[in-house]
Amino acid sequence: MTVTPPRTPRTDGPASVPSARSAARSGETADGTDGTADVTAATAPDADAQEGGGKQGSGVELPPASARFLARATLVTAVLSVAGALLGLVRDQALARLFGAGSDTDAFLVAWTVPEFAATLLIEDGLAFALIPAFSMALARRSQGAPGDPVRALVAGTLPRLSLAFVAVGALFIGLAPQLVEVLAPGLPDPALAVDCTRLTATCVVSFGLAGYCSAALRAHRRYGAPAAIYVAYNVGIITGMFVLGGRWGVRSAAAGVAVGGLLMVLVQLPSLLGQLRKRGVAEEASAPEEARPLDTLLLTTVLLFALCRQSQVLIERFLASQLPAGAISHLNYAQKVAQMPMILSVMVCTVTFPVVARALAEGDTERARTRVERDLALAACVVLLGTAAVLACSPQIIELLFQRGAFTAKDTAATAGVMRVYALGLLGQTLVGVLVRSYFSAGRGSWYPVAAMASGIVATSWIGALSVGAWGVYGIAAANAIGITVTAFVLLAGMGPRSVPVEVRGVLRELSRPVRAALVATLAGLFAAGRFADPLSGLAAGGLTVTVVFLLLGRALGSQGIVSALRSVRSATRRFSHVRS
Repeated sequence: MTVTPPRTPRTDGPASVPSARSAARSGETADGTDGTADVTAATAPDADAQEGGGKQGSGVELPPASARFLARATLVTAVLSVAGALLGLVRDQALARLFGAGSDTDAFLVAWTVPEFAATLLIEDGLAFALIPAFSMALARRSQGAPGDPVRALVAGTLPRLSLAFVAVGALFIGLAPQLVEVLAPGLPDPALAVDCTRLTATCVVSFGLAGYCSAALRAHRRYGAPAAIYVAYNVGIITGMFVLGGRWGVRSAAAGVAVGGLLMVLVQLPSLLGQLRKRGVAEEASAPEEARPLDTLLLTTVLLFALCRQSQVLIERFLASQLPAGAISHLNYAQKVAQMPMILSVMVCTVTFPVVARALAEGDTERARTRVERDLALAACVVLLGTAAVLACSPQIIELLFQRGAFTAKDTAATAGVMRVYALGLLGQTLVGVLVRSYFSAGRGSWYPVAAMASGIVATSWIGALSVGAWGVYGIAAANAIGITVTAFVLLAGMGPRSVPVEVRGVLRELSRPVRAALVATLAGLFAAGRFADPLSGLAAGGLTVTVVFLLLGRALGSQGIVSALRSVRSATRRFSHVRS
C-alpha cells in the first residue's frame, strides 16, 4: 500500500522557518529585501549559494527563497538554458547540413519521438510535477523535526522502483521498435532505418528518467546549476556523435548521440545530488530511521497522463505529416524547434520558482504561493509575446541564417519559415499551460482536471489537423497545434481556484491583454522593418530591434506589470554593474 506524505507539515517538532514565513507574509523576504522585486534582477553568478546564513551540510533548514536568491538562480538557469538551446540549434544545423530534409532525416525524426516523449514525461513536466512537491514536503518535514530523515526515506521509497520501471519500459521500446515505427509513421518510405534509430534512442528512457529524478531532487534543494546544464551535456553528445560517426553510420549517428547524451545528463548532476543526500536532518541522529515513502499513486498517474497527453501533439503531427511528401516532418521539426525558443525562455521563470510554490504550499502559506504564480504569469507572458512578435516578423530571415546551407535549400527555408509563423500563434498558450499546470500539482496531490484540460486540447488538435491537412498540408498541422494548446490554456485558467493555487482569473486576463496588444503592434512594425532589407542578417537586426523597442515602449505605456518589472530589474542590474565597475 502506498504511503502518502501528509498534506500539511508536522507541528510537533522545532520549526526552523517561522520568522521567514512571517516576513514573507508582510511583503519582505528572509534577507530583508522587498518581496516584490522581480526574479530577473541578477545579483551574483552563484545559484548554488543559499540565503539565510545556514552552514552548508549542517542540517539546518533555510528560510523561503528570497527575491535576491531567485534572481541568482534565474540568471544561472537562463545562461545554461540558453547555452543548451543554442547547442540545440547547432545540433539541428548539423542535422540539416549533413542529412538535409529528406527521407533519412524523416526516419531519424520518427525515432526522435522517443526522446521527445521521455523529456516531457521524465524531465520537464511529468515526473518533476510529482517529485518536486514530494521533496518539498520532505524538506519541510525535516525542518520541523520529523523523526529520521524524510528526504532519504523518500529516495529509498521511490528511486529503486522508478529505476526498475525505466529499465522495463526502455527494453519494451527496443523490442517493439518495428511496431512502434509502424504506428507512428505508417507512410514512411524507409521504416528499417527508423527502426534502427528507434532502438538507439529508446535507451534514453532509462537515462532521462534518472536525469529527471536528479533534476527534481536538486531543484527542491534549491540547486539549479547542475539541472540547468543537462541539455548542454545532451546536445554535446548528439553533435559529437553526428560528426564522429556520421560518415560511417549516416543518420544513425544522431541516434547514437542521443544515447550518449542521455548518459551525460545523469553524470553532470550526480555529484551535486550525492552531496545533498549526504547532509543529515536535524533529528536524524536522535531518532529511528523513517519508513520509506513511495510516491502517491494518484499523483504519479495524473502527472504522467497529463505529460503524455501534452506530448501526444507530436504524435499527431508526425502521423499526419508522414502521409505528405518527403521532408514534411523535417519542416515541422525545424520550425517547431526554433519557434519554441521564446516559450522555453519564458517558462524558465516558473522552472526556478516551482519549488518555491511547492514549499509554500507544504508550509500552508497559500498567499505566498498565489502571489508568486501571478507574478510568474505576468513575466512569462511578456517574455513569450516579445519572442512571438519577433518570430512572426522575422521568420524567413531566422531560418535562412540558421539552416540554409548544405542540403537545406531555399525551398526548405520558405516552407519552414511559413510553418514557424503558424506555430508561433500558439506560443502564448504553450507558456500559459507550462505555468498554470504547475499550480495544479504544486500541492503534491493528484488532480484529473489538468488531464481533462489537456485532453480537450488534443481532441481539438486531432480534428482540426485531420480536416485541414488535405487542403493546407503542414500549415494545417501547425495551425491545429496552435489552436489545441490555446484551448488547453483557457480550460486550465478557467479551472483555477479550489483545484490549484487560487489566482484571480479576471485580473490575470486583464493583465495578459496589455502585452498581447503591444505584441500585435510590434509584429506589424517588425514586419515592415525586416522587409526593407534583402540581406537576411540586416533584415533580422532591423526587425528584431523594431519589435523590441515597440513592444517595450507600448507595453510600458499600457501598464503591463511584467514589462514594468523587467525594465526595473534591468535598471537595477545595470546600477549594480556600474557600482562594481567603479
